[in-house]
Amino acid sequence: MYGRDPWGGPLEINATDSATDDDRSRNLQDLDRAALSRPLDETQQSWLLGPGEQKKKKKYVDLGCIIVSRKIFVWTVGTLLVSALLAGLITLIVKTVPRHHHRHSPPDNYTLALHKALMFFNAQRSGKLPKHNNVSWRGNSGLQDGKSDPSVLMKDLVGGYYDAGDAIKFNFPASFSMTMLSWSVIEYSAKYEAAGELNHVKEIIKWGTDYLLKTFNNTADTIDRIAAQVGIGDTSGGSSAPNDHYCWMRPEDIDYPRPVYECHSCSDLAAEMAAALASASIVFKDNKAYSQKLVHGARTLFKFARDQRGRYSAGGSDPALFYNSSSYWDEFVWGGAWLYYATGNSSYLQLATHPKLAKHAGAFWGGPDYGVLSWDNKLAGAQVLLSRLRLFLSPGYPYEEILSTFHNQTSIIMCSFLPVFTSFNRTKGGLIQLNHGRPQPLQYVVNAAFLAALYSDYLDAADTPGWYCGPNFYSTDVLREFAKTQIDYILGKNPRKMSYVVGFGNHYPKHVHHRGASIPKNKIKYNCKGGWKWRDTSKPNPNTLVGAMVAGPDKHDGFRDVRTNYNYTEPTLAGNAGLVAALVALSGDKATGIDKNTIFSA
Repeated sequence: MYGRDPWGGPLEINATDSATDDDRSRNLQDLDRAALSRPLDETQQSWLLGPGEQKKKKKYVDLGCIIVSRKIFVWTVGTLLVSALLAGLITLIVKTVPRHHHRHSPPDNYTLALHKALMFFNAQRSGKLPKHNNVSWRGNSGLQDGKSDPSVLMKDLVGGYYDAGDAIKFNFPASFSMTMLSWSVIEYSAKYEAAGELNHVKEIIKWGTDYLLKTFNNTADTIDRIAAQVGIGDTSGGSSAPNDHYCWMRPEDIDYPRPVYECHSCSDLAAEMAAALASASIVFKDNKAYSQKLVHGARTLFKFARDQRGRYSAGGSDPALFYNSSSYWDEFVWGGAWLYYATGNSSYLQLATHPKLAKHAGAFWGGPDYGVLSWDNKLAGAQVLLSRLRLFLSPGYPYEEILSTFHNQTSIIMCSFLPVFTSFNRTKGGLIQLNHGRPQPLQYVVNAAFLAALYSDYLDAADTPGWYCGPNFYSTDVLREFAKTQIDYILGKNPRKMSYVVGFGNHYPKHVHHRGASIPKNKIKYNCKGGWKWRDTSKPNPNTLVGAMVAGPDKHDGFRDVRTNYNYTEPTLAGNAGLVAALVALSGDKATGIDKNTIFSA
């Protein structure tokens, strides 16, 4: 009989076939395969094919968002685990194996001293101290300054810096100190950054300029007075009235009246304050609102200086006893130069380069103190500052005549610093006597070291290998060597092997003339005369005034570490500002050099 394969093709069945069942089964399978004329789907194949001939099913992993082959999944996860283990092993090896390559060289002495010299300013702060002041024996002080004197217009005179070992706040040297610090930041911000001190020095400057802004009406365009000084120190005539020199007290314990000295005709002070605010405005140029506030204050002060002529210390005033100003013409040149850099306004440059102004400032006089930069006389600083303008911008007519003169005079000043010239004597130990053997020499030495190192960097940046002293040519390295030898002397390379920076080295002054450092912080309040025992004791100061540069040795390299002799052992703001400037100029890599452009940003 004939039947039909359900899937097509004839199928003959012979009931009487003598073949075995196995043979028939094989024959049928062969016929079925031959009869297939179209592809079979998976179900059909599963019916027709034996178990051993079925295709192996692939296994998959459902990850939710995607379905992947199990084999690929296993390989991927395994690879990731192995990679993570290798990365962890490599990291462990890198961190645990000692490094012998690319090690940073240890900080040089100038950088180490810089860290300490800046700390002196933290110790001199008046007012409500910031939490991170980092001087454990200091606290809030002078919180009634201005308020306790009913005669003054400015009632809030809290803040600022104490000048030296007392608690008087003198605007004149404090302003010069802020100007010097700002100048050093403008020129050497990269070196401050490398030393990790850029933010610190900017905080120091801002603490000073914030206070200066309080001492006059900084929102006005025209003013008629400045609060020039807080506290008095006159003890002449045997007066026993409590004041900042008669009493020996911690600033935190002061309970006597602190009068405010106002000036209404103070060209020198106002122009120096203008220089401080103008230079700081360049330091804080990225803080536009604050920078503009500083510039406005500087303009107002300089206008007051020009309109109301006179010396702030005239007439036997208290400032005349301690920081007497000899002239205001040098501040006109200095302040005018800084205002030009801060504003770009050529009227300030016209003033700073006016021949009559230069003449009055002593640019053509010479004399024994010519070329000595100090809190009183800024002419040498102004000459270097304006020589910079000629070296890098060369503005030409009508400024070239005086700029060229200042440039030549700067060269002469640099020559006077060299040992081969006899403008200034030197001690046997090598310290230049810029104040001709008078006491407190170091404040002048550090300023000269800063100017020399800075001018050397100016010449290097201008691709000028040196300068002439008469017919002889000197390399810029000679200037830098002068700066190094003077600072090295201060840091301990002197006949006494004495470091004149407190806390630097192993041998430094232990009896610094300083009220806060000499009286223990022991919860006992010593009154005006009660602190005299700490002034007069031969014991070392209980508190270390880290970074303070003392007044210095005498002309024979001698030094007496005696607290009552301030001519040896008293530090000052102005002295430490010059020290910081010189140290940063000499610190780190010489190749870093100056920042040529920031000062010209306006």
